[in-house]
Amino acid sequence: MEEEYDYESLGQSSTMAQNATAGALAGIAEHCLMYPVDSIKTRKQVLRPAVVMANGAVAQVASRSAAHLAANKGSLWRGVNSVVMGAGPAHALHFATYEVCKEAFSANDGRHHFLAPAAAGACATLAHDVMMNPFDVIKQRMQLRETSYRTVGECARRVYATEGVTAFYISLPTTLVMSIPFQSIQFATYEYFRSAFNPSGVYDPKTHMVAGGLAGAIASSITCPLDVVKTLLQTRGQSVDPRIRNAAGLWDAAAIIHERHGYRGFFRGFKPRVLTHMPSAAISWSVYEYFKWFLWKKDNQQRQLMSL
Repeated sequence: MEEEYDYESLGQSSTMAQNATAGALAGIAEHCLMYPVDSIKTRKQVLRPAVVMANGAVAQVASRSAAHLAANKGSLWRGVNSVVMGAGPAHALHFATYEVCKEAFSANDGRHHFLAPAAAGACATLAHDVMMNPFDVIKQRMQLRETSYRTVGECARRVYATEGVTAFYISLPTTLVMSIPFQSIQFATYEYFRSAFNPSGVYDPKTHMVAGGLAGAIASSITCPLDVVKTLLQTRGQSVDPRIRNAAGLWDAAAIIHERHGYRGFFRGFKPRVLTHMPSAAISWSVYEYFKWFLWKKDNQQRQLMSL
């Protein structure tokens, strides 16, 4: 029985296929369950077109309140197919890469580590974001209140036809600048809290949920400004504001946000972002750890039966 529930050893003994399968299921569960909140976050982060007033002052078209947006419940799920198609393979690659790198960086020796899980998380993020970025662009275009796209396929075809393949990757540098520190912080804080709350290493879903939630809240809070920049770049093609539509990259997008809203503009959608990532990280880690444990346990039982 000791071996069956010796959870600390799973990172070393579980196979890449088990890690990838558990990661794919975790990614789909995380994104689908929190998708409506993510839609509200995206809409709150999008800058409204600039309007020149009669006195020459520049104002912004007011954005709708979160309560008003939430009233149209059906639209909050628009584009969810994109994350289902992308999150499965991207998260499979993400968690499989993480486990391989964590083992390579000697993070499975039973001691508290910070740099090793952070470095493994950075490597996993690079692999994940390169695959996921086009799906994320489609998702955010579909999430906009004023979107005219009816399906994910239509959105992908029209974005490619009008803006080219660049539209799917213009936000990738910003995404990596945000995601690498985000995931490094999340993985490192998750591993720390998991070890601190559960030093015995036995399988404990409550530990994974609490540690995941804390890690998601901390990481999303720190990286919110970069997420606002990323949203502007990923949705620029649907803006009627020429300045936003022609944003050339990270620094140009950041300059627009600062011009329009000052430093407070970099924290647009802060609450929905944290309210998205805190439970989504808890869900993701809980589902991932459960299926990794379940698949390992199932294979272990089959090996024991075959040895009889």
